Amino acid sequence: MAEYTDAVHANVVHEHKDHAKEHLREKHLMLDPLPRGKMNEMVMESMTTTSWKFWVVFGILSAIVAGCLFYVWGYMISEGLGVTGKNRPSYWGLFLVNTVFWIGISHAGTFISAILRVFKAEFRRPFTRAAELMTTFGLVQAGFSVFMHLGRVWLAYWLIPYPNQRMLWPNTHSPLTWDLLAITTYLLSSTMYLFLPLIPDLAMARDRSTGWRKTFYKILALGFRGTEGEWTHLRNAMTIFAFAIIPVMFSVHTIVSWDFAAATRPGWNSTIFGPYFVVGALHSGMGAVVMVLAIVRGTMKNMKYFIRGEHFDAIAKLMLIISMAWAYFFFNDYMVQWYGGDKWTHQLLHFHEAGPMGWMWFAMLIFNIAIPWAVLWNQKWRSTPWIVFAVGLLINVGMYLERYIIVPVSLSINRMPFTWRLYYPRVEILLGIGTLALFIWLYMAASRLIPLIPVWEVEEGQMAHELKKFGRETVVSVSELE
Repeated sequence: MAEYTDAVHANVVHEHKDHAKEHLREKHLMLDPLPRGKMNEMVMESMTTTSWKFWVVFGILSAIVAGCLFYVWGYMISEGLGVTGKNRPSYWGLFLVNTVFWIGISHAGTFISAILRVFKAEFRRPFTRAAELMTTFGLVQAGFSVFMHLGRVWLAYWLIPYPNQRMLWPNTHSPLTWDLLAITTYLLSSTMYLFLPLIPDLAMARDRSTGWRKTFYKILALGFRGTEGEWTHLRNAMTIFAFAIIPVMFSVHTIVSWDFAAATRPGWNSTIFGPYFVVGALHSGMGAVVMVLAIVRGTMKNMKYFIRGEHFDAIAKLMLIISMAWAYFFFNDYMVQWYGGDKWTHQLLHFHEAGPMGWMWFAMLIFNIAIPWAVLWNQKWRSTPWIVFAVGLLINVGMYLERYIIVPVSLSINRMPFTWRLYYPRVEILLGIGTLALFIWLYMAASRLIPLIPVWEVEEGQMAHELKKFGRETVVSVSELE
């Protein structure tokens, strides 16, 4: 009888351990490996399988881009900036709000791909490319917004520092020149950083495609064959870029903050604006990443294998930490100006809270602080894609309101009360909708042209992870791959 009991107990324990291992495999992508060929087939299938719903949305976005962006922009160019809501004292309007917002969105790609790569955060592997695409496409929208703000866009070459026959140089005191240098530098470096880890997957797509796709991938893959020497050079280049692009990321949004902090206007002349803008950029960028991942996971075939609840949980933890950091910098800036500012600064702070746009100020704090703190502390909620998507959406709304408060709302109050006037956007709204539609349009097109999942990185992580038993506990072990 005792032997039978012991056998039953051993069988139950064995089944419990098998169940625990199976649970770990379902939960963690790195512990649930598939053959490399199978994963490649899944990624290629997700690229080539397109439903009618995709084309309907793609067509609607194409119409919005053509109408709200290019047609309205052409109308504004022909009629002049008088058709916008920009006027004294708000000479900076929605175009600069969009510029700061899109540059902030672009920071998520560098943060997830470069910083987490340097710190060897394993959860980043399946979605680094999805984040890197956000960087490139977000910077494209930021560049469009700068050109819209110029008005006479055909004179944009005046921003470039070059010698000319009239011995005239661009005004380096202009924030637009700073933004041009920042956006151009960041766009070129981030695009190269996106392309390097894409090469092996382009070679994979080349070997599994026919027709125009094979020619397209053959050109972009640069003859990559996967030899040991090629992998060595590729990894060295990626390591160099990962370390080099991090200071570029921080410097870009610091330069954007100088657009405001270098002025002597009430509410802008702050020494905390540099780190405050960088943290704000990460805040909106991380929110945008989870939104993209939730949409990709829900709409593209086979993506539920690669993007799991653990990834939303990990990003949500970062969102919670960044929300706390943003709250610190916001109230640090607010308290210093409230305590040590002049009467015009006090007037501006009161206008933020109790003026006609006061609802924006309170909504900003609720969306950026209260909701993330109330929701993201719970692991079950953090692991649920639609909940994290909703939090990310609200964070981006809150961060857009923050940029709106900093630019046109703050410009409404200055040291000359007879010029005070609220800013009411006009055609800028349609142009802003057009840039958002173009961002989504570019992302949808990219999802059908390039592999969104870096399969070689996923396989590399799965090779490094294994389950080991220490006593009665089964733990995850990560090996160093050379």
